[in-house]
Amino acid sequence: MVAKFDLNDDSVVVIIGTGAGGGVLANELAQKGVKVVALEAGGRYLPEDYVNDEWDSFAQLAWLDARTTSGSWRVAKDFAGLPAWIVKAVGGTTTHWAGASIRFQDHEWKALTTYGAVEGANLLDWPIDAAEMAPWYDKAETKLGVTRTGDRAGLPGNNNYLVFEKGAKALGYKEVHTGRMAINSSDYDGRMACQQTGFCFQGCKWGAKWSAAYTDIPAGEATGNLEVRERAHVARILHNEAGKVTGVEYFDAEGNLQMQKARIVCVAGNSFESPRLLLNSASSLFPDGLANSSGMVGKNYMRHTTGSVYAIFDKPVRMWRGTTMAGIIQDEARHDPSRGFVGGYELETLSLGLPFMAAFLNPGGWGRGFTTALDHYENMAGMWIVGEDMPQLQNGVTLSEAKDQFGLPVANVHFDDHPNDVAMRNHAYKQGMAVYEAVGATRAFPTPPYPSTHNLGTNRMSAEAKDGVCNKWGQTHDIANLFISDGSQFTTGAAENPTLTIVALAIRQADHIAREMSAGNI
Repeated sequence: MVAKFDLNDDSVVVIIGTGAGGGVLANELAQKGVKVVALEAGGRYLPEDYVNDEWDSFAQLAWLDARTTSGSWRVAKDFAGLPAWIVKAVGGTTTHWAGASIRFQDHEWKALTTYGAVEGANLLDWPIDAAEMAPWYDKAETKLGVTRTGDRAGLPGNNNYLVFEKGAKALGYKEVHTGRMAINSSDYDGRMACQQTGFCFQGCKWGAKWSAAYTDIPAGEATGNLEVRERAHVARILHNEAGKVTGVEYFDAEGNLQMQKARIVCVAGNSFESPRLLLNSASSLFPDGLANSSGMVGKNYMRHTTGSVYAIFDKPVRMWRGTTMAGIIQDEARHDPSRGFVGGYELETLSLGLPFMAAFLNPGGWGRGFTTALDHYENMAGMWIVGEDMPQLQNGVTLSEAKDQFGLPVANVHFDDHPNDVAMRNHAYKQGMAVYEAVGATRAFPTPPYPSTHNLGTNRMSAEAKDGVCNKWGQTHDIANLFISDGSQFTTGAAENPTLTIVALAIRQADHIAREMSAGNI
């Protein structure tokens, strides 16, 4: 029996967004007996609906609502209306993600202390640390069924990985393996083992990859405590004269404005939509937007320092066979300023299908170099850089002059690389090419960053209210019953893919919210 809550029921927790943060939070609260209404801007698609075709899938799942960009980053030039490649659907970007599930390193929780002040960067230590997060990471890894963790075996290595591994070992790298992945290497938690089909970004048709869409959301609904309203686009968060949040206004599937009352509101719309919503909720009491007394809403946007390296060999690799992210080199994820930058980066295999390769290999580029690369697609191997970028005050989300289909100002995403980001990317390009050249690549070449997928910061955690938007529980400093529940709460980005940490924080936040509700504190 799926729950149905009244619009005037002010005892519910309203969660905006159903991805790694919101979807997990909704289930965790529902399991604890808390009544939850989850509002999702997109529709609901399950494995039988996913399309094994890159462009058709992109049209089905991607967030294609209007956005604008500014700044000197390459994405603003190549993908001005698409600064990020995120999903608009129940389950959020957990449908599209590759599955890499890696814990932050101990020092990454304390970037300011570890790296020292970096000119032009707005570094800050997280108000939590590795020891505090360890038990929550354990719970997250069990939920996701992370491979090479606990007694769960790693996934097999495909050709893309075998080439990558051989080159890595030739360079003396030690931390190279098939990754800690939220993709089943054997049947687990009612989901089958990976079939190595290769369409991880298009939604896993086997359900072998963890996604909130077909794990946490249905599990939460089964309790009778969770109602998911799809195609519900939240317009603003409402509050009373005392400054307490009282509900949300949203446009339903028919475009009608509805209002759902709430005891608590949790914002989990990703690092663009979450600050946009807080800014669009400005009022006479909160003229600069909700939870923004610090002026930090929308600031300190991070997207990971990225770029790719592809190489051509004299024999077929067929990198598209097997998981999209089939392996990782972690040796460069250390903090070692002798390389010319602070923080570190991961190198991860990445395969794009021919349709996406044609679009993303060198956007707007053409000529012999481009066409010969595509001619040799079958003989190509590829990898992706994931590195810790610097939070900067001017990078972030502001309200654009442009309006969306509901007449609301859209997010403008501004980004400039920090010199540390550039130095890291150049080092990673050099090392990535060296990996392939060590195994006889006939040609190795870097490619510019794609639309961002790891969107972080913009509502960051801070010990002191003046430095951020929310406290160590994701509870906003200004409004006790308003929470941040997604990657926008990240204080710094670390070198690792963020989903595992978002999930761990959501499980921890659910525990905190339920406890505070029981105590009558919120």
